[in-house]
Amino acid sequence: MYNTIHRDSDYTNSLKDFICKEYSIDAIAIAPAKRGYYGETWKLETNKRNYFVKIDYFPRHQNVFRNSLPVMQYLCDNGIDFIGAIVKTIRGELFSCFNAAILAVFDWIDGVNIETDDTKTPEYQMLCKIYPLTKLGFDIPTIAFSDDTATRFFDKWESLKKLTASDANDKVKAILEYRSDELLHRRARLKHFASLCQGDTDDFYITHGDAGGNFFVAKDKNYIVDWDEVMYAPLERDAWVMGCREWARKLFNDTLREHNIGYELRPERLAFYCYHMYFLYLSEFLDDFMLHGILSNIEEYFDEGYFMYERINFADMI
Repeated sequence: MYNTIHRDSDYTNSLKDFICKEYSIDAIAIAPAKRGYYGETWKLETNKRNYFVKIDYFPRHQNVFRNSLPVMQYLCDNGIDFIGAIVKTIRGELFSCFNAAILAVFDWIDGVNIETDDTKTPEYQMLCKIYPLTKLGFDIPTIAFSDDTATRFFDKWESLKKLTASDANDKVKAILEYRSDELLHRRARLKHFASLCQGDTDDFYITHGDAGGNFFVAKDKNYIVDWDEVMYAPLERDAWVMGCREWARKLFNDTLREHNIGYELRPERLAFYCYHMYFLYLSEFLDDFMLHGILSNIEEYFDEGYFMYERINFADMI
């Protein structure tokens, strides 16, 4: 939810002054940048070059954001040049604290966010340059094969039921109640596949989690940006979005072999991620509704044309 709060000139001037002091970057202009999901994102212009500024005010997400930065720096130090380099403070730090937020500055990538079937080949090739660099010791999450995303969703649904009646509240309640049987069925499916995957932590790698959604095509180069959610996990975390299509599974596995990565996608892990993400997105959309009154995501979520439909139907067949 980038830049959802309107900021006046006092705020942007304060931000420019702060960046000048902490980074020795003298901005001539700053404007919102519609990139990322959490926090505020800005394009900072100078006479010589442009920068990308991300400011995270979400307490539950700040540690995730902060702890992702050393991973990005490690990847850059090891030759990965397609993730957007971090600009350090004048003290050599990877982030700074602005107001109550975590602020980081990156090189600006002047490209277009594109995801198509054709971008999967370069996306998978780029990810396969990341995976061999995996090493333990970073303070980032490790996937726990559980049904926690479903539990979170059902807890929020119970909270929704207790809200005062209104047209919007009643509409969301009706949508979810109509789908209650399939929601319960998919919760059981998530629990089943979580139990199949539990105890097997072999072949965990540094993963992005949404590389396709953050694939940028620039003039002469491709990038994968927004590494906030970097995690130790099986490769299905990066493959599940297109894993419902046979050609994409084959392409992913073929690309792994081409890069001498001894792994092949496992159906039980693909199914786990489909259900895991199904409830994760649904929980976030329910959050957006209950906190910000955003109804459209819930209304669209169960449509056959919504991207999750094909993925969850694939998982239902495993």
